[in-house]
Amino acid sequence: MNELVTGEAVALELRPARLPSRALAVLLDLVVAMAAYIAVTVVLVMSTASLDEAAQFALSIATFLLVLVGGPIAVETLSHGRSLGKMACGLRVVRDDGGPIRFRHALVRGAIGVVEILLTFGVIACIASLVSARGRRLGDVFAGTLVVRERVPQSRTGFVPPPPPWLAGRFSGLDLSAVPDGLWLAVRQYLTRMQQLDPQVGWAMAERLAGDLAGRTGAPVPPGVPPAAYLAAVVQERQAREARRAFGAGAGHGGGGVEGRPGVSSMSSVPPVPPVPLVPSVPSVPSAVSPSVPVPPAGAGAGSGVPPVSPSSVSAVQEEGESGTRRSGTGFAPPA
Repeated sequence: MNELVTGEAVALELRPARLPSRALAVLLDLVVAMAAYIAVTVVLVMSTASLDEAAQFALSIATFLLVLVGGPIAVETLSHGRSLGKMACGLRVVRDDGGPIRFRHALVRGAIGVVEILLTFGVIACIASLVSARGRRLGDVFAGTLVVRERVPQSRTGFVPPPPPWLAGRFSGLDLSAVPDGLWLAVRQYLTRMQQLDPQVGWAMAERLAGDLAGRTGAPVPPGVPPAAYLAAVVQERQAREARRAFGAGAGHGGGGVEGRPGVSSMSSVPPVPPVPLVPSVPSVPSAVSPSVPVPPAGAGAGSGVPPVSPSSVSAVQEEGESGTRRSGTGFAPPA
């Protein structure tokens, strides 16, 4: 099976990279790193010829750690999991939930990679990748990461419906640090496939996921907010924070551009997406008061038999009809 299947038995739209492509990417990275290491070593030998042997030995160890260990860690952190070899092979390092890696992930992968790649010439990494069902080496297992292929056909099943406009920015102060990656993945997969579920089953699943998410964040679900809308709003807040962390403070806002691409207008770059209801809604009951009021013909007076209608009564009836339409058209009523 090419797609990644998580522990929740949900198919993630990522395809793990296998040993041949990963080995080629690592080989390209090692060639670049060794060339840089040799160049730096030659420069240091020429500039530190007057030092004693102990100082030269210390500088050689420092050069090895900075170039062959610190270099790949810095490149993966700054490029969000795309080294030179991985970019050439169309690969990328991501978290288990599909998000971008951070410094701690790259640090664990690089530290363990010294043993399983450099010191053992890649033997341990090859064995671990062959044994693992997802092709992961030991550094990926301990760091909670996965190397996936980026050059795959785009799928339209991964669209996450946006939350209602009245929930935008409402959870900006929520603490999301205690939410595990597995829960994020389950919430995202529910939002992408909730239109395919039975309404009663989907509502129960949304309530369970919203309760788990509220328990991790320490803040209860606001009263009157449907669970699916709450999940969509919190996921959007997390995506906005990831975009601001990765691309700067101007990313992730509604008026600042496309998420992940600061400075690009969202209205000119993103095709319009039809709104998707977050929860199944029941048919609204027509309002008992019609907003239209018959107006007497011109010239009708006290003797025409038609009672006069005051403008204040007409506006009051129209306002009542409009408010009834707004109340019945929210689309967030629980299923019958």
